[in-house]
Amino acid sequence: MAVGARSGHDEPEKRADGAFGDDTTGGDVTGDEQARPPGGGVPGDDGDEAAGGSGRGPKKQRSFWKELPLLVGIALVLALLIKTFLVQAFSIPSESMMNTLQKGDRVLVDKLTPWFGSEPERGEVVVFHDPGGWLEGQETPKPNVVQKFLSFIGLMPSAEEKDLIKRVIAVGGDTVSCKEGGKVVLNGVALDESAYLAPGAVPCQDSFGPIKVPKDRIWVMGDNRQNSLDSRFHQQLPGGGTVSNDEVVGRAVVIAWPVTRWATLPVPDVFDQPALNKALGAAPLGAAGLAGALPLVLWRRKRRAAGHTAE
Repeated sequence: MAVGARSGHDEPEKRADGAFGDDTTGGDVTGDEQARPPGGGVPGDDGDEAAGGSGRGPKKQRSFWKELPLLVGIALVLALLIKTFLVQAFSIPSESMMNTLQKGDRVLVDKLTPWFGSEPERGEVVVFHDPGGWLEGQETPKPNVVQKFLSFIGLMPSAEEKDLIKRVIAVGGDTVSCKEGGKVVLNGVALDESAYLAPGAVPCQDSFGPIKVPKDRIWVMGDNRQNSLDSRFHQQLPGGGTVSNDEVVGRAVVIAWPVTRWATLPVPDVFDQPALNKALGAAPLGAAGLAGALPLVLWRRKRRAAGHTAE
């Protein structure tokens, strides 16, 4: 568009070159205007704009306030999907996992790997639903409607009243025990738990076991053993104090809040000992040996019987 001023005459003023038109200031013509062919059209416009007429205005953008509900809806759906299938935040309500976790910490729990068949492993810190009776008689938080909604979509730590967090000590097939004031013994190996137990805590103040953990179940204990109602105290319930793998929500992988407490939650080295797996491997190996020896024994007995008959 040319930018200029009328000369003040009612009729176009004749220029020196014989053309008629508006006066313009010398440098106020855009490059597009200079490239416009005679007749005022735009190249390729096929004459849609008549000479001297006004062109189409720019397309009006949608109001931000009209787009806001759509953006909020998309954000809520994404938050719900992330909370359901990927990661969920949980708030630590007690001191049962000190000093690994402090009361009020927020942890992020991996919910993705269980969808691919991952099962709890020794040494992991896991969140699980109450197997039944573990939280009986204990006060639980009562979130308001807004907190429940934000928790449901994953924008606040879970407001679920029936979730617990403990460390996995033994998995299906393991044998675990402990003598009063002594160390926890796992598959015949005494565990050095000093790396994660709360200062001054003993591995167990009361004796238990030996307990053979059933298949697809776990034995869990808190790091603050004197202040943790874990598997030791629920042996009278169905499952004998163990927790089904199906009840496990996921593994706590990081302390996300407060920022001064940010840290990952790796598996302690004590659970990486190869000796812990020897007891599990011995039974199948022995069974395989027995199965292989049985035909040989039967064959020898048959041969001896045949020899006696011949005599």
